[in-house]
Amino acid sequence: MLKIVEQPLGNIAAFSVGKRDIERVAVSSDDLAKRILRLEIRGGSLGLRLGEASLRDGDVVYADDERVVVVAVDPDDVLAVRPRSSTEAFELGHALGNRHTPAQLVDGEIVVAYDPLIEALLRERGAHYRREQRRLAQPFRHAHAAHGHEA
Repeated sequence: MLKIVEQPLGNIAAFSVGKRDIERVAVSSDDLAKRILRLEIRGGSLGLRLGEASLRDGDVVYADDERVVVVAVDPDDVLAVRPRSSTEAFELGHALGNRHTPAQLVDGEIVVAYDPLIEALLRERGAHYRREQRRLAQPFRHAHAAHGHEA
């Protein structure tokens, strides 16, 4: 049985579960950016056709009398960099941007997907960073294919 969902029903943090079972379905952070997604759930599949809606960790994507199906985002392998000054933040941002490395600013840290070459760059520059598994609220966004450097 395939059920189609066009938008999340809410987030589990504010959803009334009652006595229903909670079924968690793992997705990658990259899946958060997808508009069409197929999830395997107990007893069948769930098709998400989200249009403009965004998917987030903890979103309820299906509910019936017996269960509530919740999205659980898998943690990503990331490098979290805490610049010691605005100058260092600018220099690191410039270096990462030149490499077209997708990055996020989260609570004062520059967060990038783990890459051994980026880790070598950070180590070479003496940056304060750590490698960790982290659940991202947003997927990494890559530069548009049309992006180019003007001469």
